[in-house]
Amino acid sequence: MQFHHTSLSNGLQIIGETNPLARSVAVGFFVKTGSRDESPELAGVTHFLEHMIFKGTAKRDAFAVNRDFDAIGSHPNAYTSEENTVFHATCLPEYLPRAIEILTDILRPSLRPEDFETEKQVILEEIGMYYDQPSYTAYETAKAAFFRGHPLAGSVLGTPESIKALTRDQMADYFRRRYVANNITAVVAGNFDWDGLVHEVSRYCQSWPRGEAPREVRPCPGNPGVQVLPRDSVVQEHSFLISAGPAAEDDLRYAAEVLATVVGDDTGSRFYWALVDPGKVDVADMDYHGYEGTGAFYTYLSGDADEFADSLRTARRVLDQVQAEGITEEELTTAKSKISSRIVRGSEKPMGRMQALGYDWTYLKTYRTVDEELAAIDRVTLSEVRRLLDQYPLGRVTTVALGPLTRLDS
Repeated sequence: MQFHHTSLSNGLQIIGETNPLARSVAVGFFVKTGSRDESPELAGVTHFLEHMIFKGTAKRDAFAVNRDFDAIGSHPNAYTSEENTVFHATCLPEYLPRAIEILTDILRPSLRPEDFETEKQVILEEIGMYYDQPSYTAYETAKAAFFRGHPLAGSVLGTPESIKALTRDQMADYFRRRYVANNITAVVAGNFDWDGLVHEVSRYCQSWPRGEAPREVRPCPGNPGVQVLPRDSVVQEHSFLISAGPAAEDDLRYAAEVLATVVGDDTGSRFYWALVDPGKVDVADMDYHGYEGTGAFYTYLSGDADEFADSLRTARRVLDQVQAEGITEEELTTAKSKISSRIVRGSEKPMGRMQALGYDWTYLKTYRTVDEELAAIDRVTLSEVRRLLDQYPLGRVTTVALGPLTRLDS
C-alpha cells in the first residue's frame, strides 16, 4: 500500500492509500463542520444540511441522485457528528470517476425551498423518534450538562424549536461559510489510480471557493453533578456518567481506548463481570470519545429500576477501584488484543480504511499505517494508564438518570 497527498490551489486536500490487491474502492469527502460550529439559533443545521445535500443540484433532482448511484452499484451514505460531516460511497474501481462526479455534484446543492420545507418535516419526525428513546434523551441531557458552556454541549439533531425556526436562507449562509474548499478533505482507499483520482477531483472541485471556517477549540473539565429525570412511561432506568478524557490529538488517547476497553467493553470487562454477567443490568459499557481540543469517557447503564440504585453504586465502586489501583497487566494485554483486532478487521475493507485515513488527517494532519496504529496501542503501559487516570480522574463525573426513579440514593 502507498500513501498519496496533494492540495488544490483553493486549499482542498486530497489524500489516498492505494491497495492494488483490493477489489473495490471507497471515497469520502470530510467536511470539518458539525454541531459544535453552530450558534444556538442554528442548532441542528449541519445535520439538516446533510439531508439536503442528497435532495438535488442544478443538474440532478433527488431521484436522479439515487438513480445515478444505483447505476454504478454504489452504496452512498453520510453522517453528521459534533465535528464532521462525511459523505461517502463504495464502488468497483472502474466506477470511481463516476462516483466522484456524483459526490462533488451533490456537494454543491440547490437547497430548493420546496425541498427544504419537505425535509424539515422529516427532520422533526427524526427528532421525535429519537426523543422516544429513553437512552437518547439521557445521553443528550448528560452531554449538555457535562459540556455546559462549551461548544460541544449542543445537540447534533438540534431541537424541535430550532428546526422549526430555521430558514432556507440561514442554511444557505451556513453552507457558504462552512463548505469552503479549504475546510474539505477528499479521502480514497482501495484499488485506484492516484493520478486519475487527482485529475477527477481537480476537474470538479478546483472552482470551489475558499474561505474562513473558524472553530473555537478549548478543553472542557466537565461539570460534575447529578440529575434525575423521572419518566412514568419508561420501564427501565437509563443512566449516563460522563467524565473528562484526553483530546483526539493527545497521545494519551491510546491509553484512553485501553482503559475504556478494560472497564466497559461488552464482554470480559470489569462492568461486564460486575453488572451484566450477574444479571444486575442489561447494559453496562464505557466508551472513550476524543474531540478536537478535549475528550470524554461515557458510561452507560440500563436496567431494572428496582435494583438500579444498587447497580449504580456497583458501577461507581468499579470506577473508584480503577482510579485508586489502576488496571492489571493481564487486563492491559487483553485490551490491546481486542483493540488491535478491531483495527485490523476494520482496515481489511476499503471503507474502514478510508474512515481511518480521514479521521487521522482531520485530527492529526498526518498519515498513519495500520502497523503504526497497532504499534501505538502496543506501546501503552500501565504507567501511562496511571498517568491518564491522574490527569483525568474518573470520579469527577456528571451523572444523569432517566426512568421511573425520582431520586438516586447515594
